[in-house]
Amino acid sequence: MHLQNRTFDQIEIGETAEMRRLVTPDDLLVFAATSGNYNPMHLPPADGTAGPETLAPGMFVAALVSAVLGTRLPGPGTLYRRQLLQFHERAHAGDELCTRVEVREKHDDGCLSIGTEVRRIGDNALILSGEAEVLAPIEPYSSDAADMPGLIVERHRHFQALLAKARDLPPLPTAVVCPDEANSLGGALLAARESLITPILIGRTAAITAVAGEIGADLSGIELIDVTEGDRAAAALACRMVHEGRVAAVMKGHLHTEDLLHPMLDKLHGLRVGRRFTHVFVMDVPGQPQPVMVTDAAINIAPDLMTKVDIVQNAIDLALALGIEPRVGVLSAVETVNPAIQSSIDAALLSKMAERGQIRGGLVEGPLAMDNAVDIGAARVKGLKNGVAGRANILVVPDIDAGNMVAKQLAYISHAEGAGLVLGARVPVILNSRSDSPMSRLASCAVAALHHAAGKA
Repeated sequence: MHLQNRTFDQIEIGETAEMRRLVTPDDLLVFAATSGNYNPMHLPPADGTAGPETLAPGMFVAALVSAVLGTRLPGPGTLYRRQLLQFHERAHAGDELCTRVEVREKHDDGCLSIGTEVRRIGDNALILSGEAEVLAPIEPYSSDAADMPGLIVERHRHFQALLAKARDLPPLPTAVVCPDEANSLGGALLAARESLITPILIGRTAAITAVAGEIGADLSGIELIDVTEGDRAAAALACRMVHEGRVAAVMKGHLHTEDLLHPMLDKLHGLRVGRRFTHVFVMDVPGQPQPVMVTDAAINIAPDLMTKVDIVQNAIDLALALGIEPRVGVLSAVETVNPAIQSSIDAALLSKMAERGQIRGGLVEGPLAMDNAVDIGAARVKGLKNGVAGRANILVVPDIDAGNMVAKQLAYISHAEGAGLVLGARVPVILNSRSDSPMSRLASCAVAALHHAAGKA
C-alpha cells in the first residue's frame, strides 16, 4: 500500500476521498479485544457465523472515518481536533461499507473542516454522518507503507460448528474404559452434559467414584460396571458390549492405547471389520477455512503401501461424514517422485490408485511437500494446478514420526485444537490424551457421533 498525503497548501475545498471495507466477524472480535467493549450485541456467535444480530459497534464504524483521514485525505501527518458523529442506521458483520470524506473549509490556523459519511454498499443506506476538524500536514509525505503483521483470531469455529451438528443427534451410547483419572472422567461427563454421549463407565468402580468425589462430579444416573481384572479386561468388556449392541462407540480413559486396542484386534471377539485400524486427528487451526486432518499420527508406525490405502480411505470416509469435501495431500519431502525417497513413491501410487477407483470418495494427490499441500502460492510457484495442491484438507504423513510432529506443531505453535479418533473398527474409538483440553474432548465425541450417524444412513 502506497501512502501519500496532501499538505494544507495543496488541498482545495471540495476534494474528496473514499475507502471501502467489508466488515467481518473477526473484525468485531479484534475490536472487542483492543477496545475492551465486550457488549454481546457486537460479538459473533461462537461458531463464527455472522447473522443480523451481530451489530458493528458505532465506534468501529467511526474508526473507518479515521482510516480515510489518516491514509487518504489529508493523509499521513493528519491530527484530529474534534469529530462530530451522528448515527442513522446500524452496520452488521457481512456489510460492505464505503467511507467518504469531503473538504468543506480551510482555516487560517492550518485546520480543515471535513464532512464525513459512511454508507452501506448495496442499498446506499446512510450509516454515519458528521464533520471532522483536523490539523492538516504541512510537510509532504510519500512512502510505501511498512508491512503490518497479520492478525489471526484464535478461535475454534469449526469445532463449534461440528458440536452444533452433533447436538442434533441422539446421544451416542459410549463405553468409557477406565476413566479413573480426573481428565478422562471429566471429559466423558462433560460430553454427557452436552448430550453428545451417554457414557457407561467400565473399570474399577472404587477408583472411578473416588475420582468423581475429588472433582465434585455427580455419577447418579450413570451406569458403572466394575472390572477389577485389569485394563485389558475392561477393554475386552467394551468390545463385548459393542457386539451386544449396548454401545455404539468406545472412549479411552486412563489406560495405555495399546491396552485399549489389543482386545479390539482379537480375530474372534474384537472389532475388526476388514480395514486396518488407523488414527485421524481432526484439527481446528485458527485462520484455516476448514478443519485439517492429519493421519496417521498415533497407531501405524511405518505403514506400507496397503496400510496407507486404508489410512487414506478411512480419512476420506470421515471427511464425508463431517460434510467436508475430501482433498487428500499425500506428504513427502518433495513434490516429484524420487526413487530414493520411499514416501514419494507411495504417494504417487496412492494418487494413481485413487485415479483408477481403488480409493473412492475424494481427490488424492501426491507426492506433495507440506508447503505446496496447504499454500496456494507455493503450489503455483511449483506449477501444481490440480484440485488438491494448495488446498489439501487431509494430510497423509509418511510415518508416525512425521504425523506426531505435524499434529503437535499445529497444536502448540499454531494453537489448533485436535479431536482424535481411531477408524477401521466396528464402531468409532475416541482417543484422547491426558493433556487434551475440554474442547478437544468434546470435539472428539462430536466427530464420533457424526461418523456413527453417517454409517447408519
